[in-house]
Amino acid sequence: MKIAAEKILFLPGASGNTRFWHPVADALKTPAITQHRGWPGFGETPPNPDITCLEHLAALALAELDGPTALVAQSMGGVVAVHMALKRPELITHLILTVTSGGVNLADSGAEDWRAEFETQNPNLPRWFLDDRTDLSARLHELRMPVLLLWGDADPISPVAVGKRLAQLIPGARLEVFPEAGHDLGNSHAIEVARLIDEHLFLYA
Repeated sequence: MKIAAEKILFLPGASGNTRFWHPVADALKTPAITQHRGWPGFGETPPNPDITCLEHLAALALAELDGPTALVAQSMGGVVAVHMALKRPELITHLILTVTSGGVNLADSGAEDWRAEFETQNPNLPRWFLDDRTDLSARLHELRMPVLLLWGDADPISPVAVGKRLAQLIPGARLEVFPEAGHDLGNSHAIEVARLIDEHLFLYA
């Protein structure tokens, strides 16, 4: 069966680590082209004063898409991916979201408040990111592409309750939970994550 996605774009979280998804990409069997991107002002990617919100990051990533693309996103990148899918649904064939808020209120799901410690460890992060409280919950029903949600049951930053909430709000979304996995499951469980992504792309090609 032909894979609908011509490209898979991997989006990191707030670490901006463009190598985070490499083990998953290396383990994939799909013939789709894989691409990794960073975020201006995060990790090793130079800052851009014109980028002041998550929507700007989404617009930046969308500007580089030239065909049907599946998005694989970690944490903060998941919110960017949802922005992208809502803005240009005709370009986004599949969503694979891992341990993200996805645009819903984390506090309501018992999430740990990680911002103060993260700011201490990353003093050069853009202030707008630390202040962000994006709420896309009222629009998640608009997502019509196949959505796979990957969660760890030992993640205090984005608990499984968040994944369950997203599964309720996104039509047809499928939630897979990894026992004893944390916020880095996209990297620590790369082989199994790659298998689920391959399966997702094949089933919904």
